[in-house]
Amino acid sequence: MSLFAPAEFFRAVHRFEDLPPDRGAEVAFAGRSNAGKSSAINALVNRRRLAHVSKAPGRTQTINFFSLGGSRFLVDLPGYGYASVARQERARWGELINAYLTTRDCLRGLVLIADIRRSLTAPDRQLIEWFAPAARPIHVLLTKADKLTAAHRRQALKNTGAELRREHPGLSVQLFSSETRDGVAQAQQTVSGWLA
Repeated sequence: MSLFAPAEFFRAVHRFEDLPPDRGAEVAFAGRSNAGKSSAINALVNRRRLAHVSKAPGRTQTINFFSLGGSRFLVDLPGYGYASVARQERARWGELINAYLTTRDCLRGLVLIADIRRSLTAPDRQLIEWFAPAARPIHVLLTKADKLTAAHRRQALKNTGAELRREHPGLSVQLFSSETRDGVAQAQQTVSGWLA
């Protein structure tokens, strides 16, 4: 049976003190609002509606834990960079995400979700710069790859990979589409390795 088959919603966390016990293994998913985090999680677990997907950015407002059984979790973090959310609420999300990423001993790696049609944003780069010293792996999914031609996909992968690996040699980058499932098996293999 696949590691992802038993996936189920476990808990939504609004406050740091509500985080589950810090044990087992977790993989966090982060990215700009509307980059496709929830869709990527759904594709990885082969479910249509495990993580809530919305066309309106900024809908994930809590840290959402999805259990894979055996104290293994996928963790959907609130998206960043969505200006229409009140400044006070964005600040609260930032503090919660920061506390989660800096204190969880069971965090095995970070999957950064980035829309292939847009350059990596300043918050994307800041997150990489900030998280890299933790010596935990970062894997970048260039999502919505089906929206570009094959030539443009290859070029985007080459450019983004070369740019990021110059400063972070251990970082990995791949193409991904939750619509066509391109790259899903590769991402599953990476995440499974971290959770093993």
